[in-house]
Amino acid sequence: MRENIVLIGGGGHAKSVIDVLEMQGRFNIIGIIDSQNVGKMVLNYQIIGTDDDLKSIFKECKNAIISVGQIKSVETRIRLFELAKSIGFMLPTIISPLAYVSKHASLGEGTIIMHQALINAGAKVGKNCIINTKALIEHDAIVGDHCHISTASVVNGGVFVGEKTFFGSNSMAREYIEISQNSVIGGGLAVMR
Repeated sequence: MRENIVLIGGGGHAKSVIDVLEMQGRFNIIGIIDSQNVGKMVLNYQIIGTDDDLKSIFKECKNAIISVGQIKSVETRIRLFELAKSIGFMLPTIISPLAYVSKHASLGEGTIIMHQALINAGAKVGKNCIINTKALIEHDAIVGDHCHISTASVVNGGVFVGEKTFFGSNSMAREYIEISQNSVIGGGLAVMR
């Protein structure tokens, strides 16, 4: 029997999260929480309330996933993650069946691994991260909490990515370098040192 889950965030990223959850088949999506547009639909799922309704939703649903994206700032994702945790929600790690995650890698709670992403042996990804479509986290790389590694980005072997960092689409970090927290790596850029 599938467990219930609520999505927190009803924008564009929520559509990608829904697609992964439907394909995974592990959870039953009961609805979406969003700061606006209550009653509207995202794909086939209704926005059933705002952040203020999370405590009452917790009575019937113990799982949540943060489905707000991270482009301009990570602060909303962090606030919602901490709010859900404080209420008592479990924030499961979600892995697309089209992704590859080595059995020798580790993933933090509330992290989502999107379609065709690859997490190699010895890699560690923190909590509340987005590893987006076709991203590569190579062997022994460490990605801190609350990071977004965007579509088709490459974090090479042994790289350390500090928490709250954003990698734009098609960006790349050369092997064994350290990227400080709160960094923003623009789309298509190569970080060499």
